[in-house]
Amino acid sequence: MTTLIRLEILRTLRNRRYLLFTIAYPALMYFFFIHAYSSDKLAGGLPVKTYFMVSMATFGAVGAVLTGSAQRISLERKSGWVRQLRLTALPGRAYTSGKIGASAVTTLPAILVVFAVGASQGVELSAAQWIGLAAALWLGSFVFAALGVALGYAAAPDSVQTIVMITYMLMSLFGGTWFPVSGSLETFARFNPVYLYNKLATFTQPGHSLDLVAVAGLAAFLAVFVAAAAALYRRDSRQA
Repeated sequence: MTTLIRLEILRTLRNRRYLLFTIAYPALMYFFFIHAYSSDKLAGGLPVKTYFMVSMATFGAVGAVLTGSAQRISLERKSGWVRQLRLTALPGRAYTSGKIGASAVTTLPAILVVFAVGASQGVELSAAQWIGLAAALWLGSFVFAALGVALGYAAAPDSVQTIVMITYMLMSLFGGTWFPVSGSLETFARFNPVYLYNKLATFTQPGHSLDLVAVAGLAAFLAVFVAAAAALYRRDSRQA
């Protein structure tokens, strides 16, 4: 399984599309958002540069695992590669876990590049906060890695890109990626994993600690998505 994970990571990092849309694009969008606001702070007093540094880091991380793993798995099913792997000694759970693990690792560049840009633009956090925030966002990306694997087995190769992009954009739109979520919209956003993902960063605000409700919500989504990925993998095996 270790070899599979290493190969998956290397293949992703060599993909120019990955480098452009999940690393460069969020960093460019960060510049756009911090200069689009006339004020340095949002309504709740949170600095604009800090808020969008987190939201663009999560945007890139979610994009890295959703668009990468789902489309790759769907194409591997079409080409017969998944069928060939089933003939080896590699168990299905190892293949699924390997896909999730490899996808999650590829989120680190997306997160760290945006953090580097944020630091260059004046975002000030303590060393512990930088490390804690990077760790929280990386661990949270496993949720979306599992979702990407599930979508890869659920969607046909011809439609997977459309399904992934709609899912990706809707979760981002109502999850606080493009603008702060408040009021009645926040009630529904609590059921959105991207919203909970962005809430992991609240401990960097003065007087706040890690949002345990968001952690519990993401853990529940992770369990659901992993179970869905396993079930869809077994269904695909029966149909092969």
